[in-house]
Amino acid sequence: MTRDTAIETISSYFDGGSFQSDLAGLVGFQTESQNPNQAVELMRYLTEAMEPRLVALGFACTIFANPDPRGGPLLIGERHEGDDLPTILTYGHGDVIRAQTDQWREGLHPFTLVEERDRLYGRGTADNKCQHLINIAALEAVLATRGRLGFNVRIVIEMSEETGSPGLPEFFAAQKDRLTADVLIASDGPRLQPDVPTMFMGSRGGVTFDLIVDLREGAHHSGNWGGLLADPAMILTQALATITDARGQIRIPEWRPDSLTPAVRKALDGLPIHAEDGPTIDTDWGEESLTPAERAYGWNSFAILAMKSGVPEAPVNAISAHARATCQLRYVVGTDPEDILPALRRYLDAHGFEAVQIEPHDRGFFRATRLDPDHPWVAFVADSLTRSAGRAPHILPNLAGSLPNDSFTDILGLPTVWVPHSYRGCSQHAPNEHVLKPVCRDALRLMAGLFWDLGEGGTPARNAA
Repeated sequence: MTRDTAIETISSYFDGGSFQSDLAGLVGFQTESQNPNQAVELMRYLTEAMEPRLVALGFACTIFANPDPRGGPLLIGERHEGDDLPTILTYGHGDVIRAQTDQWREGLHPFTLVEERDRLYGRGTADNKCQHLINIAALEAVLATRGRLGFNVRIVIEMSEETGSPGLPEFFAAQKDRLTADVLIASDGPRLQPDVPTMFMGSRGGVTFDLIVDLREGAHHSGNWGGLLADPAMILTQALATITDARGQIRIPEWRPDSLTPAVRKALDGLPIHAEDGPTIDTDWGEESLTPAERAYGWNSFAILAMKSGVPEAPVNAISAHARATCQLRYVVGTDPEDILPALRRYLDAHGFEAVQIEPHDRGFFRATRLDPDHPWVAFVADSLTRSAGRAPHILPNLAGSLPNDSFTDILGLPTVWVPHSYRGCSQHAPNEHVLKPVCRDALRLMAGLFWDLGEGGTPARNAA
């Protein structure tokens, strides 16, 4: 039995329709972690969908309550083949964002898999049910072909990623001995281009907060009081305007990272950033000295997500008492996360905006992480993907978005390599979420090849630098 046999086996799994049928079963679980009424579904996904399949694959599984009452349950599974073999940790999340059922187009439903031409529609297809199904199925194909994996594997399935993974750091700290491994190899997020494999080794972090100007009780007639009462919206907009210049370049010194090294720039050089079905990139926006790829993956970005003063839907002739803006900083390694909001406070005060309050959001956000593009595990995975795909993958030092990679790097101390199985136009977190069938088939083949290669020996030495 050969590597090609394993890849043929997984291809038949897709071509015969079994993949689509299995994905339909997973999509049918209404695992909205943002909806407290679906708490039972979160547990049911683990007990009815994940545990039986993993047990059949030779995993010993345990389901745990989340140490944080805001979070859903977690599953750890382990298949151990030998103390002298490398151990791979993998991960997936079975929860999804709110269904937004009334916003899906006619003929689609978030919890029913619908196949149209080269697309598979359903909530969780792109994020993340399809992605961990692909990896589990690829393990099955290797085991069916070789009779063993040739390595040890541990898996974590969590049910709270879409609410910021509450409890995951505490859980990992408590279960650290159960989760020891040589590397994390997992899947989430999109490829840069649908027809080219992508790897990334970390993610940007994020901090979300409100800026508030609260001056008085109630609004007052603009004719009687205009020119006499300070306008909170004007104060807030002027404060916001100091944070960046007119093209969005960040002015707060502590928010400008120092980690865009020559190695990171080399890794980003030439990577595609445009998406055929996405908006046109504004080339005159963002850090002027950087390329679009460097802005998205090697730099920080500040965004104003929402603003409100007065009653926008029914304006009246009155000076408002309050103004609020919800803001976000996406940041890369090289930015001190503990100093992001204190630096903003110092900056606003220095510019005369002591009246602007900073209110952090309660929801936790993941910290920035990044693995060096020259790490031995990066080279190993890239070589395997190249062998299967016939072309080199796109390699990103980190994803532009955020995911709980910091729990793997900072708590478990693991090098992390992510191989995403979606694409950028998948409508993730939106109505009409979907995956592309050609990407799914290709991803199954790539992961079967990668898991085969892991069992052939030649993996990086334990604790490879």
